[in-house]
Amino acid sequence: MAKFRGDMNQSVATMMTRVRDAHPLVHHITNYVTVNDCANVCICAGGAPVMTDAVQDIPEMVAHASAVVLNIGTLNSRTSDAMIVAGKSANLAGIPVVLDPVGVGATSYRTETAERIMRSVKIAVIKGNAGEIGILAGAGGEVRGVDAVSGAHDTASATQQLAQRTNAIVAATGQIDYVSDGTTALALRNGTPLLEQVSGTGCMVSSIVGCYVGTCGVSLESVAAAISVFNIAAEIAASKADGPGTFKPRLLDAVATLRPADIDARLKVA
Repeated sequence: MAKFRGDMNQSVATMMTRVRDAHPLVHHITNYVTVNDCANVCICAGGAPVMTDAVQDIPEMVAHASAVVLNIGTLNSRTSDAMIVAGKSANLAGIPVVLDPVGVGATSYRTETAERIMRSVKIAVIKGNAGEIGILAGAGGEVRGVDAVSGAHDTASATQQLAQRTNAIVAATGQIDYVSDGTTALALRNGTPLLEQVSGTGCMVSSIVGCYVGTCGVSLESVAAAISVFNIAAEIAASKADGPGTFKPRLLDAVATLRPADIDARLKVA
């Protein structure tokens, strides 16, 4: 089976099987534009999604979860406070928290909220686009709306710097995806341009990351495996799609039916 470099003991395919067998409960507080996409891709990856954001509901629900995903795509004061409650509840229970800082840098409110969450909660994984990660790392980057206009001059270095500063695994997505634990950085080269032509694909990645770190533990390898599984599925979906409209349902199909042989044939990691 295809493996990452170094002393990686588990293949991507093995982790994919573990997630499918475990059916991890992933608690999301995410945005209302992509909430259904996130729920569906979580199911297709093998997980069980829950999308509650009521403060009264969160502590009990988090206690049952394998991971918590916080996505700031459609912010308001109620959900930003709920994210702090969910993150602190997860920290107390030893449950990993994934932060998707959607649109950070586009407005001061988004930037302040992301920084507040990072101050208040121990974040296990930060997954953003190249612009968002460059901004959080202080290495430059530009975000317009919720999309990256540009990343840092050296996205790989920015990813590693942010990982060192936060003690989190950091992933920056783009034409090449970079993942770092602060010491090692991996470049992931799977994917398709169609991922940029439909909304929600970045949010969907964070949901799959939640499934993988909730099942396989928080590591450079588990985060890179989650992203690689999604991007390989996207390549397969793109080969069968007529355009963006047919791509998204085929993407869900491909995530659900991905085989170890597909990973062996397609995985591109350096």
